[in-house]
This record gives sequence, C-alpha cells and structure tokens, in this order.
Amino acid sequence: MRLIVRQGMFMIVPGLLVGLAGAVATTRYPESLLFGLTPLDPATLGGVGLVLGQVALLACYLPGRRATRIDPVVALRPQ
Repeated sequence: MRLIVRQGMFMIVPGLLVGLAGAVATTRYPESLLFGLTPLDPATLGGVGLVLGQVALLACYLPGRRATRIDPVVALRPQ
C-alpha cells in the first residue's frame, strides 16, 4: 500500500508545483474576474493545492487498498 501511494505522490507533487507556478505566472490575465481577491491570494492558492492534493492522494489510496485485498498468486496467474 505504501509503495503504491508513494509512487503516485512522486508524480503528483511535481504536477502540483508546476501547476502552482503556472497559476502564479498567469494571474494577471484573469485579474478583472477576481472580485474581492488579489491575484496572488495565498489562501486561495494554498486551498486549491490542498484540495487537489487530497483528491490525488485518495485516487492513489483507493486502488492501492483494493490491490492489497487480492491474493498475489491469483493476481499473477495467467488468464
């Protein structure tokens, strides 16, 4: 289980960092659409990153949990 989640997180964390950098780089474009927020609002950027990270963690955890319930001999047997 730990292996599956760790491998998933190794792909997700860089994606979140690149996405955050892209969001910061392009905040000036939709600035007129942000009513009551500054373009670089740390609470909004952090909250969105946290929610996306939790969803990605769940997307790694659920298949990992399912995989741990299968007998390895049955999973590796040719069909």
